[in-house]
Amino acid sequence: MRFENDHGVLVCYHQGERVRIEAWGRDSFRVRATRLMDFTQNQWALTEEIEKCPTEITFQEEDFWVGDGTIEKKEYATIRNGQLKAVVNFVGIISFFKNDKLILREYFRFYGGTISKESRCLKIPGREWKGVIGGSEHSLNLKFESNEGEKLYGMGQYQQPCMELKGCVLELAQRNSQISVPFAVSSLGYGFLWNNPAVGQVIFGKNYTEWTAKATKEMDYWITAADTPKEILQNYTAVTGHAEMFPEDLMGLWQCKLRYRTQAEVLEVAHQYQKEGIKIDLIVIDFFHWTVQGDWKFDSKYWPDPKAMVDELHSMGIKVIVSIWPSVDRKSENFEPMMEKGLLIKTERGAAQTYDYQGDCVEIDPFNPETKKYVWEVCKKNYYDFGIDAFWLDNSEPDYGVYDFDNYRYCVGPALEVSNLYPQMYSRIYYDEMKKAENEHVVNLLRSGWAGSQKYGNVIWSGDIPSTFEAFFDQIKGGLNMGLAGIPWWTTDIGGFMTDDVEDPDFRQLLIRWYQFAVYSAVFRMHGDRGPYNIPPLDDRDWGGGYLHTGQPNELWSYGEDNYRIMKKYYDIRISMHDYIKKLYEEAHTNGSPLIRTMFYEFPQDEKCWGCDDQYMFGDRYLVAPIVHLNEYRREVYLPEGEWRLTSTGEQYTGGKTVTVDAPIDYMPVFEKV
Repeated sequence: MRFENDHGVLVCYHQGERVRIEAWGRDSFRVRATRLMDFTQNQWALTEEIEKCPTEITFQEEDFWVGDGTIEKKEYATIRNGQLKAVVNFVGIISFFKNDKLILREYFRFYGGTISKESRCLKIPGREWKGVIGGSEHSLNLKFESNEGEKLYGMGQYQQPCMELKGCVLELAQRNSQISVPFAVSSLGYGFLWNNPAVGQVIFGKNYTEWTAKATKEMDYWITAADTPKEILQNYTAVTGHAEMFPEDLMGLWQCKLRYRTQAEVLEVAHQYQKEGIKIDLIVIDFFHWTVQGDWKFDSKYWPDPKAMVDELHSMGIKVIVSIWPSVDRKSENFEPMMEKGLLIKTERGAAQTYDYQGDCVEIDPFNPETKKYVWEVCKKNYYDFGIDAFWLDNSEPDYGVYDFDNYRYCVGPALEVSNLYPQMYSRIYYDEMKKAENEHVVNLLRSGWAGSQKYGNVIWSGDIPSTFEAFFDQIKGGLNMGLAGIPWWTTDIGGFMTDDVEDPDFRQLLIRWYQFAVYSAVFRMHGDRGPYNIPPLDDRDWGGGYLHTGQPNELWSYGEDNYRIMKKYYDIRISMHDYIKKLYEEAHTNGSPLIRTMFYEFPQDEKCWGCDDQYMFGDRYLVAPIVHLNEYRREVYLPEGEWRLTSTGEQYTGGKTVTVDAPIDYMPVFEKV
């Protein structure tokens, strides 16, 4: 093993591998390794100008147990940045210490020695590289020792009942309703970013943690140490970027359904809200308002004058967002020119098709600058120039017909190597150009994201999920982990996306409980595909804005007078919190704090808070206890130390204990910190 101090950066050489450890922000290191001639210089999520931090590098010797009872002296290296220290031993194994206490160590079972006197014949290296046949990439397997009693959170959104991730196996890949944002927060006081957009997997095992990338040119991860989760997020967003300040005129109700089929329907709904005295901030025009996928324009038969529609909505104080998909049907007027110019995803074998919903489609390649230019010019002409305020970038994973990542290739390389970055690159087709055209902040809606997506105006929603209490509970836990992964602008479809029968009283109960939760979340948005599908299509064409089905009405008044009364009551609560919500968005902008926060985010010293997954903090003031089971009208709530006021009765409670409170259908338990 050879060590080198390269102007404050620790460089290590061992058996053809080069490792580089450098200070990257306060109390943080970026660690890279490669077996190629040099590093790629890809920054991936680490896009921000970093604070310059002095490092201290030393080289020393340690005793090495040979195995026959003798001891040899071997050199090791140490680099320190604030309270974080990395130690590299003579075979390249890295250990991390926070204030000189071990918090993370690469796994190694090979030659014995001071790292592992047991299991020395297993021949398991900490970093295992295997060449991808026919390419310059490697598959990479990186293992760390598991810490007993450690709790892990973050990592984006996975459709599972587990909020705490120790013991979980997570696919590092984007899918509809699965969002891979590979940043983990540890109860031991550190954060870990897998700064690699390759498709792979992480296993947070009891015996070891294992990160894999199926195709990559280098290992790249970032680690930070801090005393609280809030400080960890502050360090993380300092190097990956902060969310912009959210516009005040979008902090209220967003109205959406699958789907408003005509210009007249949109205006009718907007005028009815106005008549009801309910201000909506934004109305959403969903998919298949277009001719075919990839034309990116309104079907003029049903949308004869989009500009006039937008102007009328603007006069009512309502902004307009329109759905865009990255799929291009072979029947689209844009398919042949985009295919000819190489602006679409390539397949490695078989047919040139990546998506097959309602058409034979190939999706765009947003890694190609020419694709970005082409798509924006079309969307600017057909949407933005009409005054459309924002874009709903649906299917942004992209939603492949078959998730055979090894069959797809982008202009920058195989999908296996970079596919997790796709939604972020897709969003930048619009964000980058809209930032040039506007002085105000850009907000677009996406179904997926990756590390650093918070800085590109992304409101991310949890995808097409079923309308069940089980799914509702999963979304709450997923949203809390999204916040810990640095994504503060997160939302769901109120009531879930897939509903069989809007008349079902169980669904209506779910809708109300979900709606109550949404009031105390970042973005307050009505949406869903509401059955039964007994509304006939507008025409018998097999294309255009009229042929596809539409769901049942999904406005606040659509579910009976009793439910409408509850919704209006909670709508008023949302509006009354405007100044408070604005403050929370300011915190997200300045220090990375999410709006919905795990209990331990606000109370890190309370061990019980690290086990709470059915309640959360909305900012630092409100403790929210959602109702996540059918026919549940009372529930237990854990109150941390301090004084708390129950908002329904005004009754005050002293914390440090669990209390039981009523939760009738028109009330979700919320405690205000006194």
